[in-house]
Amino acid sequence: MKRMLCLLLMVAALPASAAELTISAASSLTESFRDIASAYEAAHPGTKVDLNFAASGVLLQQISRGAPVDVLATADTETMAQAAKGGLLENDSRQIFATNRLVVVVPPGRRDGPASLAALAGKGVQRVAIGNPDSVPVGRYARAALQDAGLWEAITAKTITTQNVRQSLDYVARGEVDAGFVYASDYQATPGRVVRAFDVPLKTPIKYPVAVIKDSARAAEARRFVAFVVSPQGQAILRRHGFGAP
Repeated sequence: MKRMLCLLLMVAALPASAAELTISAASSLTESFRDIASAYEAAHPGTKVDLNFAASGVLLQQISRGAPVDVLATADTETMAQAAKGGLLENDSRQIFATNRLVVVVPPGRRDGPASLAALAGKGVQRVAIGNPDSVPVGRYARAALQDAGLWEAITAKTITTQNVRQSLDYVARGEVDAGFVYASDYQATPGRVVRAFDVPLKTPIKYPVAVIKDSARAAEARRFVAFVVSPQGQAILRRHGFGAP
């Protein structure tokens, strides 16, 4: 009996295992969601947030193939709509939490950088980094802007397709391309690495949705995380990283 009592006391004394929450988020959310995760863990002791960053389309593929994810945050509503159509989201959990702007950046030190979309078609620009429009939202936004301007065909031969917006940013920063399409928040996240050439006009605003995955084993915790993202504290973090209000 004494031995059993000792064992019970030892088990009771052990720290409770942390509840792990897996968040898959678009690459452009890297810095902001790291800060949000830290703030959430501080506000909810005993919960550990694991972050997985990639292009929105890649994240959707991972979840579709059974990756154990609790929350999905994408850089466009189209990818989230595909997730909903595939029956991957918990009902009524989807909501917009941030907005962004599309910009063209050039390598630092370049004095003759393009000042408009039309300038990208000029001889002074040989290579342009654009996220893969088939899986990367920033690439779809860039293609739509160029198509609306009647420049997509002229730019296609110059494009260097990237796997996510951060790869486009890196190509520009290293001078491997003459220009690249990124989000305003990405430009802000890397001060001094690239130069902002101009803002890109868009007919469709850039909206970021977040939702709880239907098969989440921690649905209640996942909903609490989403609530934190849209809370004043979460929104303040996003504003600090260059995102706009939803």
